[in-house]
Amino acid sequence: MPKFASVDDYLSSLPAEQREVVEEIERRVLRVVPGAERVIRYDMPTWQVDGASLVHVAAWKQHVSLYPVPPAGDPDLDADLAPYAGAKGTLKLPYLEVDYTLIERVVRRLLETRPSD
Repeated sequence: MPKFASVDDYLSSLPAEQREVVEEIERRVLRVVPGAERVIRYDMPTWQVDGASLVHVAAWKQHVSLYPVPPAGDPDLDADLAPYAGAKGTLKLPYLEVDYTLIERVVRRLLETRPSD
């Protein structure tokens, strides 16, 4: 059974500072993909396109994580993400260093490289 029934449940469980960051990430995801559907997957807020998960976000004590890391191939983006790359295809962004423009670039790259039917 999932811990959170909805993204709103997830957000309401967070301290204000973390909630504000996740909410701004959501605004940025929706700026890039206005029709993305917000759901909970793996107990995390997730935005889907055409029923397929595009990006997940998780709030941790010291950082916010985005999953997955977009595929390599954009040299500028790859270089900008390198300091935040964590294990298992995760980006770890310390709360005081969250670059929302970088998040928009990540989402754009994920959208561009997602598998097509």
